[in-house]
Amino acid sequence: MKLATLKNGRRDGVLVVVSRDLATAARADALVPTLQQALEQWDTVQPALQALYAQLNDGVAHGAFAFDPARCEAPLPRAYQWCDGSAFLNHSMLMQTAFKAPQIPDIDTIPLMYQGGSDDFIGPCDDVPIPDEALGIDFEGEFGVLLGEVAMGVTPAQAADSVRLLVQLNDISLRTVTPREMRSGFGFFQAKPSSSFAPVAVTPDELGPAWQDGRVHLPLRVEWNGAWFGHPNGGEMSFSFPQLIAHAAATRRLRAGTILGSGTVSNAGGGAGSACISERRAIEMIRDGLASTGFMRFGDTVRMETRDLQDRPLFGAIEQRIVQAPKPV
Repeated sequence: MKLATLKNGRRDGVLVVVSRDLATAARADALVPTLQQALEQWDTVQPALQALYAQLNDGVAHGAFAFDPARCEAPLPRAYQWCDGSAFLNHSMLMQTAFKAPQIPDIDTIPLMYQGGSDDFIGPCDDVPIPDEALGIDFEGEFGVLLGEVAMGVTPAQAADSVRLLVQLNDISLRTVTPREMRSGFGFFQAKPSSSFAPVAVTPDELGPAWQDGRVHLPLRVEWNGAWFGHPNGGEMSFSFPQLIAHAAATRRLRAGTILGSGTVSNAGGGAGSACISERRAIEMIRDGLASTGFMRFGDTVRMETRDLQDRPLFGAIEQRIVQAPKPV
């Protein structure tokens, strides 16, 4: 099943079901008005949503209309909690090597994770406002999961049952701010403005065999200003999503609607390119002694898309432009 949230002038938008080919959609608010409410009532509303999805794919859904990603919010325009991991150790090791950072203890056994801001996510085709180019504007292509209720202390095997939907996202980062915040020991804050999301959230069964071992075994294609930047595969996650969920829930329960990200998708060897500028810069620093790739400028565009094993659109594409944030009045 595929779900999206259309803009309607309200904070949480309106829930729609989207056809498998992303060509058509049908409003689902007669069943449940928003995706957050759907996640909270999943066992009750999922069968009816699934039936509407089947009707839509069969071309018999009442009130079906052409699906337009430009009308979409992020699937969850805001969330009670957004936790982002760094589950691709290849990315972490490249960054540590390039910047000659000390080895993080237990990095290969305990996932890295921070709690980000979740009150204002950005839609898939909306501009990304940033105050200043000098902040080191970077994109980060990731996969994520939307969760149902998760009890404190779950095992990874138990955590797997809490995955309701999969998403694709751009975790925008400001790289000149990052070093100071990391040294503070308090984690990211100003370095992580609002993240953006592809228009469609999908149930794991939509991936078929590409959803294995709690990982998305598909490439995430990233383009910067229309040029290929990378297509790393999500299957190389060092920690699976169930492992990340269990880590996040070790000392707290997670409420329905929690979003948990994979961190930058990264593959060893370099042949698949990168999903963020900082990783390419790290490779240049290791190879050449200095970074030659700059960060994003106002007017730059980024596109991210994942297609399924039949080369069909899966989440839809993130297609965004970086703009200067307006001054507050």
